[in-house]
Amino acid sequence: MGLCSSKPAEEGPSRERNPHEEDEAPKKKKEERVEEEEEEEGKRSIKPSPSPVFPFYSPSPAHSLFGKSTPATPRKFFKRPFPPPSPAKHIRAALARRHGSVKPNEASLAEGDCAGLDKKFGFSRHFASNYELGEEVGRGHFGYTCSAKLRKGELKGHKVAVKVIPKAKMTTAIAVEDVRREVKILKALSGHPNLVQFYEAYEDDDNVYIVMELCEGGELLDRILSRGGKYSEDDAKAVIVQILSVVAFCHLQGVVHRDLKPENFLFATKEENSVLKAIDFGLSDFVKPDERLNDIVGSAYYVAPEVLHRSYTTEADVWSIGVVAYILLCGSRPFWARTESGIFRAVLKAEPTFDEPPWPSLSNEAKDFVKRLLSKDPRRRMSAAQALSHPWIRNYNDTKVPLDVLLFKLMKSYMRSSPLRKAALRAMSKILTVNELFYLEEQYALLEPGRNGCISLENIKVALTKKMADTVKESRVNDLVISLSGLQYRKLDFDEFCAATVSVHQIEGLDRWEQHVRCAYEIFEKDGNRAIVIEELASELGLSPSVPVHAVLHDWIRHTDGKLSFLGFVKLVHGVSSRSLSKLH
Repeated sequence: MGLCSSKPAEEGPSRERNPHEEDEAPKKKKEERVEEEEEEEGKRSIKPSPSPVFPFYSPSPAHSLFGKSTPATPRKFFKRPFPPPSPAKHIRAALARRHGSVKPNEASLAEGDCAGLDKKFGFSRHFASNYELGEEVGRGHFGYTCSAKLRKGELKGHKVAVKVIPKAKMTTAIAVEDVRREVKILKALSGHPNLVQFYEAYEDDDNVYIVMELCEGGELLDRILSRGGKYSEDDAKAVIVQILSVVAFCHLQGVVHRDLKPENFLFATKEENSVLKAIDFGLSDFVKPDERLNDIVGSAYYVAPEVLHRSYTTEADVWSIGVVAYILLCGSRPFWARTESGIFRAVLKAEPTFDEPPWPSLSNEAKDFVKRLLSKDPRRRMSAAQALSHPWIRNYNDTKVPLDVLLFKLMKSYMRSSPLRKAALRAMSKILTVNELFYLEEQYALLEPGRNGCISLENIKVALTKKMADTVKESRVNDLVISLSGLQYRKLDFDEFCAATVSVHQIEGLDRWEQHVRCAYEIFEKDGNRAIVIEELASELGLSPSVPVHAVLHDWIRHTDGKLSFLGFVKLVHGVSSRSLSKLH
């Protein structure tokens, strides 16, 4: 599974400088110089080494693998403070450990002797008798892809693509497991029109062979470049709808891709309106409900902020789609710098610009769409299914909104909430816009409510079973149903379904958040607010009756009538915990 990286050490520039020189240089030039020296220091310490596994990594700066830097120079030698520590260094280290490119005495995780690795996958060993390899059609740092033809059978002469992964480059247990998991994921995700079709996996003493559908239309990246980088809004929609559709499908099956970028989408044919296919699941992983991943993988320009913070789930893919959408519409990257350290800083801190051409000439809906995909807070980010119901694309070519995995996370939180919070969420659901209600109506219909217009746990189980791929159906449906055990003896009508699935954080990301929440509070005042003492409120929230917690909750209750204040309402709908209360205190 994923690599658990150690906590990054405090780092700084690799050599001392004259403090007078620092004073003379502008701050911006200083930071650029530090970044360049970080790059040079890394290159001197360990030369870039290709990963042993994946043939399709982008040659972007994110995949340059460097070793450890020298110890940080003490702060006392500088008159001005350091620039922020480079987020690139611990990412390099994590990738180097994953790919086995660090020296044995430098690795913080012992992977064992390469000669002792079990590189037997249990795949068929009859590749050569079934397929005739043709010319190479693609090459990455860690392998290559060839066309091939079937040697026999009814489909004799049929062309396929074969991804060849040399076993000699699998130098770590993680690398071997990555290949094993890639094949498992390709098997699990069969059946979607925008996924490259997987046929079979083979092996011999030297290589692993992954046989797939041959896509002859080239990369999405090539088409972007051939257009000079800019797509019309309609042409961009045609691409983005297909990407969102396949990613929403993956997320429902419990798979996060983790390396979405134009290079990893191929056109099936050379036709202008060819179907787009997602490829390269070498970095993908399974993720369970409420599970978060922590290994740092991906490509620098497309990596989500929460991946750099090493705590993420399916929302990280949506960020990458937002970057692709930004590129399609304006022809430039939303986050750019001369070094990988600068790229990561931009991803973490900078906001993409929507003021320069062609953005002023594009529709407001297009800008809103991209902004809501590039929210740095993953809780405010649209899901892939929500994005397909956004006004900018929902009417494009009869776009269908798929079942959204986000629903189950929100419903689980609702079922575990106190009666007071449920009343507050019902008030929030009353102020939903027409667009938000459209999405919820589509999702409610997909859960197949019975004749009484309500959904039960059984309805949800049946709907999920129909939407799941066969190979993951049993385990995935079981995981999601268990997470919703609070619905076992309950039924939800549409009104309560809206309350259970309203995303307060997403509403908070809208421009008119304060007006929305005040309207909801007025509704709550009429229908759900009641007098409550601090002890009762703490008990409802499942908090221990400690003095610090009570001191904070004291501000949540109006002194005049003992009812929940506006501040208390806002905190309540967001969801509270002992940890969040202690931070607030």
